[in-house]
Formats: sequence, C-alpha cells, structure tokens
Amino acid sequence: MTRRSSLWLDREPPSEEEGGPFSSARWNRQIADERERRSTPPEPPPSEPPEPQRRPRLGRAAPALACIAALAALALSVVALRDDPGAEEVVAGGGRPLSATEAGRVYDAAGPGVVSVQTDLGSGTGFVVREDGTIVTNAHVVGSADSARVRFGDDGRLVEAVVLGTDPSSDLAVLRVDPGSVDRLRVLRLADSDSVRVGDAVVAIGHPFGLDRTATAGIVSGVGREIEAPDGFAIEDAIQTDAPINPGNSGGPLLDAKGRVIGVNSQIASTGGGNVGIGFAVSANTVREVLPRLSRGERIERPFLGVASAPHAGGAEAGEVTPGGPADEAGLRAGDVIVSIDGRSVRDPEDVADAVSDHEPGDRVEVVVERDGTQRAIEVELGTRP
Repeated sequence: MTRRSSLWLDREPPSEEEGGPFSSARWNRQIADERERRSTPPEPPPSEPPEPQRRPRLGRAAPALACIAALAALALSVVALRDDPGAEEVVAGGGRPLSATEAGRVYDAAGPGVVSVQTDLGSGTGFVVREDGTIVTNAHVVGSADSARVRFGDDGRLVEAVVLGTDPSSDLAVLRVDPGSVDRLRVLRLADSDSVRVGDAVVAIGHPFGLDRTATAGIVSGVGREIEAPDGFAIEDAIQTDAPINPGNSGGPLLDAKGRVIGVNSQIASTGGGNVGIGFAVSANTVREVLPRLSRGERIERPFLGVASAPHAGGAEAGEVTPGGPADEAGLRAGDVIVSIDGRSVRDPEDVADAVSDHEPGDRVEVVVERDGTQRAIEVELGTRP
C-alpha cells in the first residue's frame, strides 16, 4: 500500500490516548459530543409547554470545527496535487533516487564530448566541435605548443592531437585528433550567443584541479562583458556566469539548458586566487568566427590603432600612444580626446575598440580628436595588431 504524502515530518504517534490539546482524539470526541447534542434536543419540563425549536449553538466547539475544516481542505489540496498527471514527484530519502535534473540531463548529453587537454606547459579542458576530430580549447591552455595530449573520459587513454592554430586575441585554439583513434566522437553544437540573456540556466563541464569531467551549474549573470586576452587586448561580448569555474576548467564548454555551447570558459574574477562566483566565457559566436580560419592554420590578423584610451566626459582620452604605431605616425598625441572614428561617435574607450574592430589592417579611418579646445580630423592607416 502506497503511503500518502504528508506536509508533516514523520514522527511516532503519542503514547497517551488524549494526545495533547491539538490531538485528533480530542477533536474527534468534541465532534461526537457536538453531533449528539445537535441530534438529541433537550426534553421540555412536563409542567411547561414546549419552547419553540431553536437553532443549536456550537459554543466552544466552533474553533475545533473550523480547524478540522481547514485541515480537510488542506488534505484535499495535497491529494489533488498528487493526482495531477502533470506534476513531477521528487522523492528524497529512504534509499530512493531523486528524479533526473536538467543539469544532469545536460551533463549526460554533452559530457562525452568534453575532453582533458594536456601539454608540457599545463592542462585544461576542450570539447569536440566536428566529426573529423576538431577540438576547441583556450589559447592559454596550449600556449606555444605544436601538439597536445587529449583524454576522452577518466578511463580513456591519451590521444595525440595536433595544434592547428591559436588566436591569443580571442584566447581560442583549435586542435585535431585522428577520429579513428577514438571509439566515438560526441560533437557539441554551438548556440547563437547573441540570444543569451541574463538569468538563463547554464552548466559548465571541465576538469578543475584534474578532476574528470566535473559539472557545475548556475545562471548567466552578465552579457557583453569585456575581458583581457592573453596578448593584453580586449575580448568583447564575453559571457559572465555564477557557475563555479576553477583552474582546469579553462577551455571547457559553458552550456545552455539544451546542451548547446554558448561560450568557452576562460577566466575567473578573484582577489585571492579562488572562485568567487564570477566566471567569464568567450562567446560561441566568437568561436564561430575564428574556427574556420584556425582550422586551416591561418594566422588571424586584427586591425591596430595604437592608442590606449581612458574615459573622458567628451569621449575617450588618449592616455598612451604606441611609439611608431599607426596613431603616432598619423599625429595623434597623448591627451587628445577622441570624439569619433569614421563618423561613429565615441563615448567611452569601448567605442574606440568597437570602431577599430569593424575594419581590416590597412584600412584608412578618420579619427576626430579634440585638442586645446578645438576639433581636428586625422586620417590613420590601421596596422596589424602585434
């Protein structure tokens, strides 16, 4: 016989028959007394005519009846919830397993596609993106290495992988293993990271501290973040998450509720070297942009202005101009306030980076600056980022 669920904790019945002032025994006796009073009207004295019938009074039994009615309604609501075919019952304790969670289903679906990446310089995580054995990880995981060792699962053997290309400016690297050297490749799909919103549920899978395919869960806590790349430049459109990310998670996937990759875990914000609930992932759309070129072994060249700017009320102030760089050769000076680039208004340093990144090395752009209270336009030929 199936035990009915209860909102109360399990406990032994009271040893006394009375069971305390709120026991069912006392309530049942009060109900029986009240029913007997209502069903048996008092006999009139023989010498007096019978009094008109009056409505029975509940007296002190009213609070008890009110409590009983409330408990009955509560019991009915509990039964209704249990009988609802759409309600999912979660059972804990008693040796019975919990029902599968969303995080567990994501892990089961995506876990086999997550690998451990090891080089002579360090270790991290990666994930399979193509049936031909193509794997994505962080550039800082492989560094300058030409090859790496990849392990599929804790019990899997190490497989040699070739480093096809690295891009320090996006902190991404692409490896490839011989698909014949692996029993099966589980390919992970890339999501459209532009559709990611704050509050979306995410799961991070990686090898923190060498622990095989560890899963952590959380939410997207920020989008459009800017983080520093290994070469010192900015990575735009990074995704912030509160899912715990630790050393060894680098290069692993940040997954949405459908098991799709929305980002590549890259950094944590920490003052003491440990996770404090703020991690950052390079967006999946950045992966989609650089993956084809890195797979072909191409070097990704990015435009370079040669100005380090700081916030200013009128735009972005040039704090440092790289000697011999494009801006320096065109005549920009430290202290100039950049007002616009190629007609695009500049309100902060991020606008400068955005405007430059929309071009290619060799493009000529018009930079309007304010100097000594007057504006002047300077034409700059963009160089190649060192």
